[in-house]
Amino acid sequence: MKVRPSALIWRQNAGQTEILLMRYNYGGQDVYALPGGNPDRGEILTETVVREIREELGVSVDIGEMILAGEMLLSQRNDDVLHVVFAARNLQGEPQLNPTETTALEIAWKPVADLEQLNMYPNIGRKLQPWFSSATYLGYVGRIEQQYFG
Repeated sequence: MKVRPSALIWRQNAGQTEILLMRYNYGGQDVYALPGGNPDRGEILTETVVREIREELGVSVDIGEMILAGEMLLSQRNDDVLHVVFAARNLQGEPQLNPTETTALEIAWKPVADLEQLNMYPNIGRKLQPWFSSATYLGYVGRIEQQYFG
């Protein structure tokens, strides 16, 4: 099983909370993911998130508490992944996509209220929404049901 740490970066815009997502296109469908990536050998998860955000978006953040962890088992591809989402604070700089470091097509700030309607990888939009109103850390959420994007 692989581990993919990611960061939940948010801002207030016109009275609503938006989160930073990266847009990809798989099988002709737009798919959105939190910024993050794969750990290098000897790298702890929070270091991975800081490095990936710096490389892919050209900004820095402080990584805080773990919001959730969940397993995604994609039998179609034989890719089992443990996703770990951390709160990211103190965004320094304006995120700009670095195409030499990612296959994402663009960055997008999306309202928290819209997360449930997006194709997300991993499929955690519904799980993230309550965090913004209650700040309850979700911990281990078990299996994440995920649509396969060919």
